[in-house]
Amino acid sequence: MAGGNAIPVAQRQAAAAAIVHTLRAAGFAAYFAGGCVRDLLLGREPADFDVATSATPEVVLGMFPRTFAVGAHFGVVLVVDPVDGGEIITEVATFRNDGAYSDGRRPESVRYTQSPQEDVQRRDFTLNGMLLDPELLRQGVDVKAAVLDTVGGIADLEAGILRAIGDPMRRFAEDKLRMLRAIRFAARFGFTIDAATFAAIRATAPQAHHVSQERVRDELTRMLIEGAPRRAFELLDATGLLREVLPEVARLQGVEQPPQFHPEGDVWTHTLLLLDNLPAGASPTLAWGALLHDIGKPATFRRAPDRIRFDGHVEIGVRIAEDVCARFRMSHEETAQIVALVAHHMRFGEVEKMRAATLKRFLRLDRFPEHLALHRLDCLASHRDLRLYEFAKHHFETIPAQEIRPQPLLTGHDLIAAGFRPGPAFREMLLRVEDAQLEGRIHTREEALALIVGANPSTTE
Repeated sequence: MAGGNAIPVAQRQAAAAAIVHTLRAAGFAAYFAGGCVRDLLLGREPADFDVATSATPEVVLGMFPRTFAVGAHFGVVLVVDPVDGGEIITEVATFRNDGAYSDGRRPESVRYTQSPQEDVQRRDFTLNGMLLDPELLRQGVDVKAAVLDTVGGIADLEAGILRAIGDPMRRFAEDKLRMLRAIRFAARFGFTIDAATFAAIRATAPQAHHVSQERVRDELTRMLIEGAPRRAFELLDATGLLREVLPEVARLQGVEQPPQFHPEGDVWTHTLLLLDNLPAGASPTLAWGALLHDIGKPATFRRAPDRIRFDGHVEIGVRIAEDVCARFRMSHEETAQIVALVAHHMRFGEVEKMRAATLKRFLRLDRFPEHLALHRLDCLASHRDLRLYEFAKHHFETIPAQEIRPQPLLTGHDLIAAGFRPGPAFREMLLRVEDAQLEGRIHTREEALALIVGANPSTTE
């Protein structure tokens, strides 16, 4: 893991290369390791530059001016390099051989080794098991020629295959999260999962609940926002992981929809099509809102005389979305937005008929552009009619903000000063004033008071 991703990639790579150079000058073996090697081979910009070395954590801690032993038990030290605009944090891990994984997450013990070949055997997939010599890169050697590959990673990258290193059953027994990581990598890179690795995931899928919900959430979120969510959820389904980690979504399968509104097919098909249009880099809340927007339909399916109906699916969907967010321990802010997306996604059907006040209240929902984006995705995954989307988008972009969210003309204190007795009627009075203000029928405090007094002559003291 490396920090400071706002720092240019070349600068981060140079910082990691300098760490390798320092370690080698002191007589230790050192390489780039893991995902950065894979990404360089694929011509992608690495998110992180990690270093693997024969130096022990104690040695690494003493070799660099600023270090943190965040995972010294597992041989991991963070090296911090201050730069203009922030700092670069590079993870430096000692070559190791892991002991038993009794908790299905982390080894109980590690044994340090001098052998980089031995170190890579404990890693998850061949595409993450390669090492790279940055000194050779500095000398102008081609990336592929600078790679130390003892696991067949280059061949698998070129063939587009996601393969576990060694025995896949053992790899997934060591860390159950690796099953989800396999799905995410295969989807992100458009790779095929090796048959033995795929079979091991299917066999181990029922043990996915051993993984903490936070770790599952983070992997699912990455699947949703990294650019290939449909493929990821198809693989989750095919491996049996979907019903283990998101049974609510698995229940969308086979739930018929009225063909006049959803010619694409059942709710599962509709959701996959929607995910297919979700852009890479979408916000996590929009992504989860898209996944869960119709989550209440299985529980409300009804074959009425005129057509298939889902009466109350929004209300049921809100409760299910709340449960999902709670289970995955999402923040209050994230939960509120995801639930709001589910709660309001059907309101676009009435947007052309809304009174001005109702429309403006709708447009001032928090993060309304996400509501717009979800409605557009919903349309593209069904009838493809964007008329209501364009209507709402036009009004959101053209109505001045002060008209959508104007300063209140009256407060409760104003009503008390005017002689009204405090009570439940205050809320109704203030809403009536806001309605008239949003519709342009009143513009001043005096007009607001006149409206209230005229409608409530007997409620003053």
